[in-house]
Amino acid sequence: MAELVLGPVLRHVDSTSATVWVETDVACEVAVAGGRAETFQVGEQHFALVVVEGLAPGTTTPYDVRLDDEVVWPRPDSPYPPPVIRTGPVRRLMFGSCRAAKTEPVPGKPDKLGLDALDAYASRMVDQPRDKWPDALVLLGDQVYADEPTPRVTRWLAERRPEPAGEVVSFREYAELYHESWADPEVRWLMSVAPTSMIFDDHDVRDDWNTSRTWREQMAAKPWWPERIRAGLASYWVYQHLGNLSPDELARDELYGKVRASGGDVQGLLEDFAGQADKEVDGGKSTRWSYRRDFGRVRLLVIDTRGGRILSGPQRLMVGDREFGWIEENAQGDFDHLLVGSSLPWLMPHALSHFQSLNERMAGLPGWRGRLGEKVRQAWDLEHWPAFRGSFERLARLLGRIGRSDDAPATVCVLSGDVHHSYAARAAFESPVASKVYQLVCSPVHNEPPWVFRPAFRLAWSRPIARVLRWWADRRGISPDPVAWRKLSGPHFGNSVGVLEIDGRDARFRLETATADGLREATSIAL
Repeated sequence: MAELVLGPVLRHVDSTSATVWVETDVACEVAVAGGRAETFQVGEQHFALVVVEGLAPGTTTPYDVRLDDEVVWPRPDSPYPPPVIRTGPVRRLMFGSCRAAKTEPVPGKPDKLGLDALDAYASRMVDQPRDKWPDALVLLGDQVYADEPTPRVTRWLAERRPEPAGEVVSFREYAELYHESWADPEVRWLMSVAPTSMIFDDHDVRDDWNTSRTWREQMAAKPWWPERIRAGLASYWVYQHLGNLSPDELARDELYGKVRASGGDVQGLLEDFAGQADKEVDGGKSTRWSYRRDFGRVRLLVIDTRGGRILSGPQRLMVGDREFGWIEENAQGDFDHLLVGSSLPWLMPHALSHFQSLNERMAGLPGWRGRLGEKVRQAWDLEHWPAFRGSFERLARLLGRIGRSDDAPATVCVLSGDVHHSYAARAAFESPVASKVYQLVCSPVHNEPPWVFRPAFRLAWSRPIARVLRWWADRRGISPDPVAWRKLSGPHFGNSVGVLEIDGRDARFRLETATADGLREATSIAL
């Protein structure tokens, strides 16, 4: 009898359809709410993405998971409410990033990373009516930490092979990270009832992934790196990207069509695809990981800020020109709220923003100054939007145009994570905009940054320090900022989730932090 290894994960949901992702232990047929799919094989593992169609708008549909017509989920002894698919409007959207797996429990010692905010949120949901549950969950990077495996995974890797020590290399090894993280009971249930969108950040592949061309050259010199990057992107396609696509997009996706038609092991096919996706060709990438989702009058536009970087041309780009054109096209439309998902913040603490732009300029110089600038860039993780100055300014121009358009949305919110502290900021443009434009950051969900981060991020918002660095940037010929911004709340520290509450053209941002007594509201801002 086939068994469920991981999932179900509720992924793309619209007014009449849904997709549900699962991993099974053997090849089988998977059935969910009238939808059926045969599993596909990757190495020794089996997966399926079931498309459920014919749902009625604004309804709640209970579902179970059947493998070869045997019910395997929900389990009879489950303490959680049964899984459902809800096709109503999005009134509550939850987001966050940086969720490290829990370490093995030690009697008398709490988790060294603190309480998992997603765990805490799911635990609260169990006793809530469904209309209080989040209608969407957006995970903005670092779903797994491939470069920082837990002690259990480190021991498991050592039993498989001696070298490279502590490094995840193969598809099966990446899969173990997802098993460890997504099998957490509370989070597993949460992902079965909240439609989930995802995008990677560096730790999903390796720390500092695509920081610069120099970084890519350094990694390429490691004999195990080609397998590492191919396995990393192939596993991302299976575990995260596939579920971001709508049923129509899945039907048009050439790679997915080949995978479904194969009838055999597609690991080689996926890893060949991943190898091509990692390459830069004519100032672009062969694969677009960015995607769009519409939740009624709310549009979510998620930008790939890692895999789509262009690093070998005359100018570093966060996103290649062709893909940025796609972003600009899809940022337009008739909706009440535009949510831009970017794992990396666009608007950062002012001093840090100016310093990153200065560092980009220095790292591009010849000789020892450029080498020093590159060392600082990698050591201090100076690779956010301001460190790709051209892309930073292009995104500012885009959001300004959207805010000034005839059908401008009420709000434009850039949702981000990565930086291990949370804050809210509002943007102001030289030419007035009708939309209110915000940067909302929630990080981490479950992690603990070094202690030095707390004073460093507080200082980074210092106005005197920012003025000095802006003066320095002016002397180095860095263009004036195309947008001004002011902090509304933060910096907040601790494991947290961000929640957007949407009511027509009104919206509110809440940040909730996990404590021993449950979730505590850290801030609440009417947008």
